[in-house]
Amino acid sequence: MGHESPLYSLDLFGHEMIFDLSSMLMLTVTAAIVFLIAMLFTRNLSVRPHGKQNFIEWIFDFTRGIINSNMAWNKGGRFHFLAVTLLLFIFVANMLGLPFAIINGHTLWWKSPTADPTVTLTLSTLMVLLTHFYGVKMRGTGNYLKSFAQPVWFMVLFKIIEEFSSTLTLGLRLYGNIFAGEVLLGLLATLGTAGAAGMLGAAIPTLIWQGFSIFVGSIQAYIFVMLSMVYMSHKVSDDH
Repeated sequence: MGHESPLYSLDLFGHEMIFDLSSMLMLTVTAAIVFLIAMLFTRNLSVRPHGKQNFIEWIFDFTRGIINSNMAWNKGGRFHFLAVTLLLFIFVANMLGLPFAIINGHTLWWKSPTADPTVTLTLSTLMVLLTHFYGVKMRGTGNYLKSFAQPVWFMVLFKIIEEFSSTLTLGLRLYGNIFAGEVLLGLLATLGTAGAAGMLGAAIPTLIWQGFSIFVGSIQAYIFVMLSMVYMSHKVSDDH
């Protein structure tokens, strides 16, 4: 353990910006895989789903259920593709670090991008900002701003705090679960290099933990989408 991230610094207008090349690489890989899934599983669509089309139909039905459990479809339907994209993107991102890791010297290149708090907090921040955007767009600026002062004006402070806490919990929950899983896999991999006895002792726990990590990664993708739709429903619905 104790591997370093490949960092690149750039001086922009007198301010130093630092980029994690590993996270950027893995986000690109994740986006490419999701694009390939979308392209391959939606080719030659038919009225009666069959074969690989059943998978993508199930994803759309699953996310439709998430949306319907939080808001009316006449409002929530516009977020259907967003929910599908989020679910696929986060699930794939969670899975990338499970089969293996690529380490060059002490630099970790291949990992789950969601094991980086910068990535997960960026995702959660974008989602919260998007809920505000649609809240203004669908309810109007005046009605939306008034909702922050209901039922009494001093609720504004609590609702602002709630926005920050929602952003932090949404991002850190995802990061914590994925990062912890990869840390334990790394420890088991280290044990596996300690001779034949270590390899035999680490083999079964590694397989079990990888299976559990797949389950955790799937659940975390679901939770992220579910909470995103909950936050969205609070912003776009007049009864919240």
